[in-house]
Amino acid sequence: MTGWFSLRRLATMIVKEVIQMRRDRITFAMMLGVPLMQLMLFGFAINNDPKGLPAALVAPTQDRFTRAMVSALELTGYYRFAYPDVSAAEAEFLMARGDVSFVVTVPSDFGRRVVRGDHPQILIEADATDPAVASGAISTLGTVAADALLRETGAEADAAARAASALNVVVHRRYNPEGITQYNIVPGLLGVILQMTMVMMTSMALTRETERGTMENLLSMPVTPVEIMLGKVLPYFFVGAVQVSVVLGAARLIFHVPFVGSLTLLLGGVFLFVMALVILGYVISTMSRTQMQAMQLTVFYFLPSLLLSGFMFPYRGMPGWAQTLGEILPLTHFLRLIRAVMLKGADYAAVAQPIAALTAFVAVFVVIALTRFRRTLD
Repeated sequence: MTGWFSLRRLATMIVKEVIQMRRDRITFAMMLGVPLMQLMLFGFAINNDPKGLPAALVAPTQDRFTRAMVSALELTGYYRFAYPDVSAAEAEFLMARGDVSFVVTVPSDFGRRVVRGDHPQILIEADATDPAVASGAISTLGTVAADALLRETGAEADAAARAASALNVVVHRRYNPEGITQYNIVPGLLGVILQMTMVMMTSMALTRETERGTMENLLSMPVTPVEIMLGKVLPYFFVGAVQVSVVLGAARLIFHVPFVGSLTLLLGGVFLFVMALVILGYVISTMSRTQMQAMQLTVFYFLPSLLLSGFMFPYRGMPGWAQTLGEILPLTHFLRLIRAVMLKGADYAAVAQPIAALTAFVAVFVVIALTRFRRTLD
């Protein structure tokens, strides 16, 4: 070797690294895919001021004053009355299931009270499990509703005008009346922590065998693909159980998050979620040749799941295409389940949809994992 530096030797090393990058397609795809994904998600999908929030209307007598007020609320852009005529019991179930963010209740004598100038009232219940979702919409309530009644009454009577201006809008923040952010974040952290650890650890399980050259010994044993898969993923259930105990204990003892639902129902949902995650990690391991590739694929999956599930940003604030992508992520459905059970005290009927979705994820991942493993045997 002559000289301490040579442009020719440097050029040779650069060419070598470029060739190596071309061979490692997963790393090369991550270099381009992650920045593009972040640009698209943060530029188009993330919105901290959600509009068009679904609402239900409970109004036994839908007179012209009620219709005027509902129209005014919809014109603000925050409210979308997806259920314009429901009973109080139906509205309660819709809010517990998470189908609506607001329930507007108008008394049957509302119109008569407006005309008589007898201090009319309306009740607006807001799902405050995520304080950021409800704050913008609630801030517009009093002025918009009162202005709508003033326009509707016109100059019919001074008493009516005074009644409209004296409209009492009673706002009830359900499930989190003080707007404490930890009540929304801490339960969601259980899903995020489980996803990050379960997927990453199990994605390296089979990859480690291949990278260390012990896969041949494993395949020579009299075991089936199902037995290999279960043997690799079941030990991580113990790790998941420890994490669940730690997070739930901290949520109750440190952050004082209320737990008003069924522990059995919650643990059943956690079991399905962990099962889906460990099998997904196993699927990733069958797609990776090295542990580094497995980790890269895990990060590539983790990023959109964290942003589109409703953990960091309001789910209903995202555009339709982003919400559709969020529906194919297990974390989205788990967050709905755990927040509904812990904060709302939801029963099985209210969380049947996320439970069915998690069950479907488990079935699909099992089929893909077994199919991918048979291909690796060839």
